[in-house]
Amino acid sequence: MHFVYILRSYTRKELYIGYTKNLQTRLQEHNSGKSLATKRYSPWQLVYFEGYANSDDAKDREKKIKQFGKVYAQLKRRIWRSLRS
Repeated sequence: MHFVYILRSYTRKELYIGYTKNLQTRLQEHNSGKSLATKRYSPWQLVYFEGYANSDDAKDREKKIKQFGKVYAQLKRRIWRSLRS
């Protein structure tokens, strides 16, 4: 299983979008500072994820969300309660 996920920083309102095969391990990597892209705003909280059987599908979905167009805005509207908590 492959996952597309969204993390929210505890310290700021920053969001991070990524994909991985092992969601739990990847979250631990983000929170331990092993990822340069997220080290600055750690710790992180998982607020959303989607599962895919194929890695290419997960990569495509991550890319579409990161384009910050209607897809990103629509997703944020869908999970607004999770982003506020």
